[in-house]
Amino acid sequence: MMDAVIELRGIGRCYPSGAGQTWVLQDIDLTIGQGEMVAIVGASGSGKSTLMNIIGCLDRASAGSFRLYGKDVAAFQADELAAYRREHFGFIFQRYHLLAELTAAGNVEVPAIYAGTPREERHRRAVELLVRLGLDERTDHRPGQLSGGQQQRVSIARALMNGGEIILADEPTGALDSHSGEEVLNILRELHAEGRTVIIVTHDMSVARKAQRIIEIRDGHVVADKPNPDFMPMAPPPPAAAAKTAPESAAQRPMGRLSMTQDRIREAFFMALRSMNAHRLRTLLTMLGIIIGIASVVCVVALGAGSRKTVLANISSLGTNTLEIFAGTSFGDTRSGKITTLVSDDADALAKQPYVAAVTPTVSTSGVVRFANKEANALVNGVGVRYFDVRGTKLASGRFFDQAAVDNYAQDVVIDENTRKSLFGNGIDPLGKVIMVGSVALQVIGVTQTQQGGFGASSNLQLYLPYTTVEVRFLGNTALRSVNVRVADDVDPSLAEQALTRLLILRHGTKDFFILNTDDIRQTITSTTETMTLLIAAIAIISLVVGGIGVMNIMLVTVSERVGEIGVRMAVGARQGDILIQFLLEAVLVCLFGGVIGVLIALGAGPILGLFQQKYTFVYSVTSIVYAFLSSTAIGVVFGYLPARSASKLDPVVALSR
Repeated sequence: MMDAVIELRGIGRCYPSGAGQTWVLQDIDLTIGQGEMVAIVGASGSGKSTLMNIIGCLDRASAGSFRLYGKDVAAFQADELAAYRREHFGFIFQRYHLLAELTAAGNVEVPAIYAGTPREERHRRAVELLVRLGLDERTDHRPGQLSGGQQQRVSIARALMNGGEIILADEPTGALDSHSGEEVLNILRELHAEGRTVIIVTHDMSVARKAQRIIEIRDGHVVADKPNPDFMPMAPPPPAAAAKTAPESAAQRPMGRLSMTQDRIREAFFMALRSMNAHRLRTLLTMLGIIIGIASVVCVVALGAGSRKTVLANISSLGTNTLEIFAGTSFGDTRSGKITTLVSDDADALAKQPYVAAVTPTVSTSGVVRFANKEANALVNGVGVRYFDVRGTKLASGRFFDQAAVDNYAQDVVIDENTRKSLFGNGIDPLGKVIMVGSVALQVIGVTQTQQGGFGASSNLQLYLPYTTVEVRFLGNTALRSVNVRVADDVDPSLAEQALTRLLILRHGTKDFFILNTDDIRQTITSTTETMTLLIAAIAIISLVVGGIGVMNIMLVTVSERVGEIGVRMAVGARQGDILIQFLLEAVLVCLFGGVIGVLIALGAGPILGLFQQKYTFVYSVTSIVYAFLSSTAIGVVFGYLPARSASKLDPVVALSR
C-alpha cells in the first residue's frame, strides 16, 4: 500500500439554501496514496468538483476530517492553506484560467513568484517546462495567441512550476478537441509515470479509464471506488527528461529565498504595473480625479503665492514699513490746524533713532499750475530729501533735489507722470522747463514713474518741492502736515511705533499727534489674500478627496471584474497579504502617476496662462509639490485599502467559480 497523501473521513459539504441547507457532499471516505492516478467521475451536479476543491485546499469541508500528509487541514489558517497549494498542488482547469496580460512563460512563473523563487531562476524553469511540453516557440505568446490545446499545456506547465507533487485536473479535456484532449491525457500519464499523484475530475468515462483507479460519485455520495483493470501504465521517462519536471521537496526548492517583505512588495509592484499597462484606459480614467485634484491644489497654492507676492510688491511701491505722524488726535480733528508742535526738529530727532531707516517732513498745499497756455489744479507737496526713499518713488527721467536745495529754499520741482502729460503732452521734454504755481516760478528737474497712489491719496496732479520752499513761499509757517518714517527692515513696525510715540511725547510734553501704521494695512491685505487662498485650496482639497473616492469606487469595480484572476492567484499559492499588497500598490501607483501628471499640468498652466494674461503670476513651491505627492500617496493608501482588503478576503473557490 502506497503512503497515504490524502485521507478523507466522513467529509460533507453544505451550502445555505433559503431557510435551510443543501448538502452537496455527504459521508465521503477516501484515501489516496502517493503516486496514484485517480479519476473522480460523475454527472454534472454530482459533487465531484466540490470534492476536488476540498482536496486542493480551495474550499473547506462542513463536516468530517481531512488529513493532508498526515496533518489535519481543519486547523490550517488561510495562509497555511495557501502554502500547501503553493508547495504541493498543481491545478489544471477546464477553462485554463490564464492571465491575459502575461505571456505563456509569465503565466507559468506565477506560482514561483509567490514561492519566492528569484526572477532568473523561475524564468529558466518556466521555459524548460514549456519546451518539455512542446511550446518552445510559444513562450512569449499571450493566451489570446494560443490554441486551446496550447493554453492547456501552459496550464499544465504552471501546475508543475513549484514541483506539483499532487496534480488536480478539473475536466482537463472538456474544452479541447479529441486530438488535443488525447495529448493532454498522455501528458498527465507521463506525469504519473514520473511519480506524481494525479487526480482527474471528469464526467467522461473514456477519460476516467486512463486512470489506474476510478471513484464514482452520485448525488454527493461515493457509489464506487475500484481499480481500473484496463489501466496501462506508461514507462517511466528517461532520467534527463524526468529531471526537468520531477517534483521537488520543500527542502529542495528555493523557498523563502525572496520571502522577505521587501521582495514580495517588489514582485507585487511589477505585477501591479503589468496590470495597469494591460488596462490603460481604465487606469487613466481612475487617475482622472486625482489629476484634477492635484493640479488644482498646486495651481491654487502657486496662484495664491503669486497673488501675495504681487500684493506685497504693490504695497512696497507705496512704501512698506512706514509710519506717518499727523498733528491732532485723528483724521478730521478740527483742532489739528492749531497744533504747531510737529516741526522739522522732530524729524531730525527721529532720524537719529536706530530703528529708523529714513525720515522726511511733509507739508502740502494746492494751487493752479501753468505752462504756456495750459493750466490745471495740482497738489503741491513739500518734502524732504529722503521722501522718495520712504515712499519707494522711482524716477522716469531727470533727478531728485538734494539737501542743498532744501537748505537754500530752491525753486526746483519734481513732477509726476500725470502732470507731464497734462502740461507738456508727448512732444515736449519737461526737464529744465519753468512752470508757474500761482506767482511762484519753478524749474522742472525730474519726472517720477507712475505709482500706486496709496490710501487717502489725492487725485490731483502731484508736484514735489523742498519742504522749506513750500513753508516759506506758499504757507508762511514752519508747522508740518506730517512726518513720514520708514522703519528699518529688521525692526517690527509695531515696536518702532511704540518707541516713536514715547520719544514724541517726551519732546512735546503731551500726545498731540496720531500715527498711521501702513504695516497694519499690509498685514490686513496679506491676511485677506491668505484667507482667500486657503478657501480656494479647501475647495481644491475637496476635489482631491472626491477623486480619492472615485479611485476607491473604480478599484472596487476592478476587484469585481478581476475575481477570476484573484481566484487563480490564490489557487497557485498567493497569500492574502500578496493579494492585499498587489491591489493596494495598484491604487497607490494610480494615485502617484495621477499626482505626477497633475503636477506637470499645474507647472504648465502658469506659463500658458502667462501668454494670455500678465496680471496673474504663479509662484510654485517645492513644498506644495512634495505635499501633493504625499497627498496622492496617502489617498492611494486610504482609499485603496478597502478594495484591496476586499480582494484579499475573497474565498478562492468562490472567486474561481465566477
